[in-house]
Amino acid sequence: MPPGNASFVTEFILVGLTDLPDLQLPLFCLFLLMYVVTVLGNLGLITLIGLNSHLHTPMYFFLFNLSFIDFCYSSVFTPKMLTNFISKKNIISYRGCMTQLYFFCFFGISECYVLTSMAYDRYVAICNPLLYNVVMSPKVCSLLMLGSYLMAFSGAMAHTGCMLRLTFCDANTINHYFCDILPLLQLSCTSTYVNELVVFIVVGVNIIVPTVTIFVSYGFILSSILRISSTEGRSKAFSTCSSHIIAVSLFFGSGAFMYLKPSSVGSMDEGKISSVFYTNVVPLMNPFIYSLRNKDVKCSVRKTLSRRQF
Repeated sequence: MPPGNASFVTEFILVGLTDLPDLQLPLFCLFLLMYVVTVLGNLGLITLIGLNSHLHTPMYFFLFNLSFIDFCYSSVFTPKMLTNFISKKNIISYRGCMTQLYFFCFFGISECYVLTSMAYDRYVAICNPLLYNVVMSPKVCSLLMLGSYLMAFSGAMAHTGCMLRLTFCDANTINHYFCDILPLLQLSCTSTYVNELVVFIVVGVNIIVPTVTIFVSYGFILSSILRISSTEGRSKAFSTCSSHIIAVSLFFGSGAFMYLKPSSVGSMDEGKISSVFYTNVVPLMNPFIYSLRNKDVKCSVRKTLSRRQF
């Protein structure tokens, strides 16, 4: 019996990142190392923020949620990806594929809006510092996060619900290393017009709205920084934003390259490389981007380690 009323396929075969045998073991070792560092880095940052009361500020509240999302996000597909590198046949069940698609969309969209909330936080901190504690109150921060998760839930439900209505007949080989939207659409033996429209609308909204919000925030931030008279003050203001700008550029740049262009077999192969950035590299880099140049985090690490020694 098929797992759904609309599908004759009970399982999919994942092509993976590459089909070259000589690259399977090196890539397994590389992505295993990346995943271990991602898990340790994000869980370490979550623990550090939770244990140190002076980090219980809006900026670190968003960073706490970003680390949690990155940990979950990378765990949605990396363990399966690692298994596929050392397996002869890379199979995922229909239900497993739809579940993976849902959580991939949920955590991906969540990250878009958390990064947007962090841009707004930096805007308030630099442009309205005297009102910062009032504007970025715990209630406002909680509402921003609730809004992020609600947008993620609605977007993930839209993508997954539309995918469940499709019929998959004989073709069941996904040209990707996880159940992504565009490779699945290529396998459907029924019309994907509605799905493509949903992708255009949902992905467009969840990339364009956060991107415009971030650009507007940084427009005001740049204007405020240029009005600062001292070089030291300008440098300090720029340094508080540089980490966020790097994270936003990596995540939104690779995501836009994958989804906001026409799909084909050739572009899908390029898309697999692009998706490595927003599925593996970004969750790996975020803990380092936000901690290596952050004096508060370094100080908290030293205090936490010194407390554990006694």
